[in-house]
Amino acid sequence: MASARTVRGRGLARAMLGAAPVALAVAAALLPASGRGTARRRAAAKAAPRLELGAVTGPAGFARAMRPRPFTLPADHGPHFDTQTEWWYYTGNVAAADGRRFAFQLTFFRRGLAPGPPPAEGLATNQAYCAHLAVTDVAAGRHVGVERCARGAGGLAGATAAGVPGSGGTDGSSSVWLEGWRADGRSADGSAVRLVARDPASSLSLDVELRATKPLVLHGDRGLSAKSDEPGNASYYVGYTRMAAAGRLGAPGVEADVAGAAWFDHEWSTSALGPGAVGWDWFSLQLDDRRDLMLFRIRREDGRVEAASGGTLVERDGRTRRLSAADVQVEVRRRWTSPETGTTYPSLWRLSVPVAGLDLVVEPWIADQEMRTTFLYWEGAVRVSGRAGDRAVAGLGYVELTGYGRSMQGVF
Repeated sequence: MASARTVRGRGLARAMLGAAPVALAVAAALLPASGRGTARRRAAAKAAPRLELGAVTGPAGFARAMRPRPFTLPADHGPHFDTQTEWWYYTGNVAAADGRRFAFQLTFFRRGLAPGPPPAEGLATNQAYCAHLAVTDVAAGRHVGVERCARGAGGLAGATAAGVPGSGGTDGSSSVWLEGWRADGRSADGSAVRLVARDPASSLSLDVELRATKPLVLHGDRGLSAKSDEPGNASYYVGYTRMAAAGRLGAPGVEADVAGAAWFDHEWSTSALGPGAVGWDWFSLQLDDRRDLMLFRIRREDGRVEAASGGTLVERDGRTRRLSAADVQVEVRRRWTSPETGTTYPSLWRLSVPVAGLDLVVEPWIADQEMRTTFLYWEGAVRVSGRAGDRAVAGLGYVELTGYGRSMQGVF
């Protein structure tokens, strides 16, 4: 199996995701005005009620996710400058007309260096952004991932939405971008989105339209997703678990029109991992009986799983059922060790969700879908087989594995 990686803007990314506030500010201030030039030099290496963030603050005055909130769209698809960390996450499993199968990931990360919106003008900023683009070519047995980072100023990177002060959003939709990589909302509720990203050095490209086929899901307790039993160790977590995807995708040696299904997650928080937690296993599965399943397991350094772990079952009609840690059994049946980093990850799972009648086997399309970016993690396309009650069921999805090479404490 072949694998290639391009890492861009590594210094800023390491600072924005794991350093002290002073170091973050220095890293952002030193980032050159031309993010694209720096990246190349480093290549070798109808609305609901309004959401109001609570008055309780976390590190450096950032707001923490303390209790459920109502939401407003498109504002809540945009940036939340009162919180420290935020990501917009798109994945998809698609196929060309000849049946050749691909998968893609496009993720944007925002890190606040200080609370509040960025300055309106100039290159000074209190926001830093990173983005990850990856494509899995199943037939070729190849996964390629790249990273870019930039300051949230001078048009290099940013996020906007109508109704978010200081974001510049005015058109009734939302956008997030880093250089030429973009996710642009086509509707106020975010149910229609265009993703565009191109990285000539790695031959990766993506230009796809997404359209939700189910309503927006509020994960956890009405959108509040607890990560431990400590108040504030939580995120606000919303998304579309099933979106029709169509467009064009490129990978080394191939460019094709593709169609399939995608998944969108949007989370924002200030403190999301409790003491002793090292990382998480996250599953997003789209079953052929039209149900969708999101599961997350927060792993502790003592080997236990955080009691706040759980997930969401999304029914065919969009109704949701919250799942607790006790509702899910996960058995790791195989592991894989990266030849590049020496990190060992789970690589085959049996998932049992008795309350939903599900007994599933989840297997990566290819083993090496490790993202060797600023923070090391595994993010890859998977296939699903098993039983839903007395019927056979199959599906596709994505799995994310963090904290296996290094603890995620201080990162998110």
